[in-house]
Amino acid sequence: MTSQKPGLHPRNRHRSRYDMSALCQSCPALQDYIVQTPAGEPTVNFADPQAVKTLNKALLAHFYGVAHWDIPEGFLCPPVPGRADYVHHLADLLAEDRDGAIPQQASVLDIGTGANLIYPLIGVHEYRWRFTGSEIGAEAFASAQAIVSANPGLSRAIRLRRQKDAASIFNGIIHKNESYDATMCNPPFHDSAAAARAGSERKRRNLGQAEDAALNFGGQQQELWCEGGEVAFILRMIAESKQFGRQVKWFTTLVSRGDNLPPLYRALSEAGAVKVVKKEMAQGQKQSRFIAWSFMDDNKRRK
Repeated sequence: MTSQKPGLHPRNRHRSRYDMSALCQSCPALQDYIVQTPAGEPTVNFADPQAVKTLNKALLAHFYGVAHWDIPEGFLCPPVPGRADYVHHLADLLAEDRDGAIPQQASVLDIGTGANLIYPLIGVHEYRWRFTGSEIGAEAFASAQAIVSANPGLSRAIRLRRQKDAASIFNGIIHKNESYDATMCNPPFHDSAAAARAGSERKRRNLGQAEDAALNFGGQQQELWCEGGEVAFILRMIAESKQFGRQVKWFTTLVSRGDNLPPLYRALSEAGAVKVVKKEMAQGQKQSRFIAWSFMDDNKRRK
């Protein structure tokens, strides 16, 4: 029995319910975490961090050919279907500049690629794009590097760069004579550690977990919060993007809440962005979106 998930991109491989037996074949360790729903369907306990991580391993192995994937304890375990959606919608955006053809050789910069390296893993498999992943945390950087090293072929498609300056986003990462078709980012969305904890608490309650349960999706400080939250982070990104407007065709970032958009649009207008696009995404009940901006006109981006 397959039922379509509403809202996922037409090319998203996760539009149908998970086929648990196929996933267990791709990743035998998943078998240990299979439980039955009240209707007798196989699933995993989404309140168990190990189960969620092992499901991710299985999804990445089965759909994206990633044989070896792991993240250190306590790091963000990304929901793969939603992350894949961003990659597919970005492909559509790039195709708009090429008469509808998705570029075969796109070069993409993933800001804050994280211990999980999720966007490069999906983008390399789906579109054969080349990725540069930036990361500020030493442990996350080492984890991402271990994933690249453990999977033959990935080192040709993915390079990692360590961001050494916490105040910078593109500075120190985009080198002088480089150009990129796009940047992407999943910014930290809380504005303090307390807000991040409250968010974790809400998620825990929604999953019906006990008081002391670990947050199922994990997350380190720099993954979950920054001073001023998502808006402050993206405002910094917009301000810094101006310097690199001739090297990058499209700057993009996820925006977790629609009511965060007005100050970002104002900043983009003040920064002189010549084109601003919003792409809406939906995964079940969860609405999300990313915004994209460019300092090049349509003709320049087509070159």
